[in-house]
Amino acid sequence: MSEQSERLYTPELLELALGLAGYPLTEALPLRGDARSPSCGSRVSIGLRLDRTDTIASVGVRSQACAIGQAACAIFANAVVGQNVRSIAEALSQNETWLQDDGPLPQWPGMKLLERARCYPGRHGAILLPWRAALAALQ
Repeated sequence: MSEQSERLYTPELLELALGLAGYPLTEALPLRGDARSPSCGSRVSIGLRLDRTDTIASVGVRSQACAIGQAACAIFANAVVGQNVRSIAEALSQNETWLQDDGPLPQWPGMKLLERARCYPGRHGAILLPWRAALAALQ
């Protein structure tokens, strides 16, 4: 692994990516959405179940992505229960601003772990995948 890769793929980030296994995509999650990053080809499928107030009650993820994309999915899954379509759209907008315009760190819990990836534009699409897939599921 190159020195540059070692700085990007921290042990904390790799551990987070492995934690994604705790969010299986099952048939009990009726709302489904997919997203693909044109820059790297990473793909994510998100399954959601809403409660009676239209907030997310459970989530499942299937990711065919690099460790950055998998970590982004885990960050998303770790904090999405209790969110709604508006808060997910707002988080996606914050993430896009952070990545494109050097905006502030998004408020979504755990995003600090992806801060090093901001310097790698080829990874930006993978970071945004879970929010895009969730919005597709909620359409």
